[in-house]
Amino acid sequence: MRFTAHKLAIAALAVIFAAPALANPAPAAPTAAANCRNTGTFERWVEDFKRDAAAKGISAQVIADAVPFMAFDPEIIRRDRGQGVFQQSFLQFSDRMVAGYRMQHGANMIKKHAALFAKVEQQYGIPPSVLTAFWGLESDFGANTGKHNILRAISTLAYDCRRSDYFRTQLFDALRILERGDLAVADMNGGDWAGELGAMQFTASDYYNHSVDFDGDGKRDLIKSVPDTLASAANFLASFGWTRGEPWLQEVRVPANMPWEQADVEIKHPRSQWVKWGVTAAKGTLPADGLQASLLLPMGRMGPAFLAYPNFKSFLGWNSAMVYSTTVAYFATRLDGAPPVGRGNGEVTVLNPQQMTDLQNLLARQGYDVGKIDGKLGSMTRAAIKKAQLKAGMPADSYPTTELIDRLRGSQTSGSASR
Repeated sequence: MRFTAHKLAIAALAVIFAAPALANPAPAAPTAAANCRNTGTFERWVEDFKRDAAAKGISAQVIADAVPFMAFDPEIIRRDRGQGVFQQSFLQFSDRMVAGYRMQHGANMIKKHAALFAKVEQQYGIPPSVLTAFWGLESDFGANTGKHNILRAISTLAYDCRRSDYFRTQLFDALRILERGDLAVADMNGGDWAGELGAMQFTASDYYNHSVDFDGDGKRDLIKSVPDTLASAANFLASFGWTRGEPWLQEVRVPANMPWEQADVEIKHPRSQWVKWGVTAAKGTLPADGLQASLLLPMGRMGPAFLAYPNFKSFLGWNSAMVYSTTVAYFATRLDGAPPVGRGNGEVTVLNPQQMTDLQNLLARQGYDVGKIDGKLGSMTRAAIKKAQLKAGMPADSYPTTELIDRLRGSQTSGSASR
C-alpha cells in the first residue's frame, strides 16, 4: 500500500511503477544509506534476530516455523535499490488505472457485497466506493495478491543496511501475526519483494496493528476473508480521522487568474473563499459554506483541478504519493457517479526524470531545499518550486515546468556574470 516501497500486484502497474505501491510508505532513505554496505553474514544476522525475537516474547515454536522461510535473496536487494522513478502524470496514471473494466468490476463488487459494505460503513464510516477503489488498485479486487512468502523478502530487507530498522520492525510484526494465530507461515504469501499481504496489500505492521476479525472466525485473515479484508481497510482509513458523511475529493474548474500559491494540500480555506476566488464545481454547484478544503492541482494550473476535503488525508495516510492517492480518491468519486475528469485548461508537459533532476540541482544551487535529488516530484521539491516561482514572478502552482528551468538557468548565468 505504500509508494516507493511496495508493489501493486497488477501486471499493468509493472510498467508504471518500478517499485510496488502500498499503504504507509517506508521512509525515504537518505543518499548515504543507498550506498551503505552490509557487514556480517546473513546467517549470523538471523541468529541475532532469533534471540531478539525471543526477548520480545515471540515463542520458540513460531521462530522455528518462520526461520526456514527467512532466506537471503540478492535479487530483492537489487530491486529495492534499483527502484525506478515514478514520473507518470495524474492523467496518464488515472486514465490507465481507472479503466472501463475496473469501473465495471468495481460497480459489480459493490452490488455483490452490498450487505457487507453496509455493515462495514455502519461501523467505520467508510463508504463502499472508497474501499472498492483501494481494492481495485491494490490487487484488482483480490485477483493479484502475490505468490511469494513475505518472510523471505522482509528478512532480506531487514538484513540489508539501507532500511534495516524499518523492515526489522516489519519482520517482528510478521512473527506476531503468526503468534496471534491469524495465519500459518505457508499462508503468508504476498508481494514478491517488498513484503505486502492480502488484497489490500498491507505491510506486516499495518496488518498486525489494524486488521480486524469481521467474519467472527477468531482470525484476522486478509488473504482469504473478504469481510476481514474490507473491514480492516476501513479500520485503517478511519485511523487517520475520517469524518463520516463528508466528501473527500471534488473536481472543480479554476479561473485563469487567482492566488495560485494557495493551491496546496496543506493550505485550507472554507469553500466560500474558493467560490470568492472564482472556483466552480465541474458538475453541479459549489456551496459557499464553511467546509474546509484545499485546492489540489496535480498537474499545475493548466491541468485538472480538485478540492480536497479533510477526509483526503486518509488517502495520503494510506499512500503518501500524491498521484496515487489522488487517483484512488478520484476512482472512488467515479464509482459514486462522478463523470470522467476534465483535461484541464491547456496542454501540460510532464518533465522526464532527467529534467526533474536538472531542476532539483538548479533549485539546490540557488539555496532551495529539495531534499534528496532523485528526479522525483516530492513534497519538498514542490515547496521549493513554489518559492522559486514566487521569486521569479511566475504563477506559483508548485508544478515543475521547462519555463522554470530556463528562468533558473538564466538567473544562474546572470549571477555568475555579475561576479
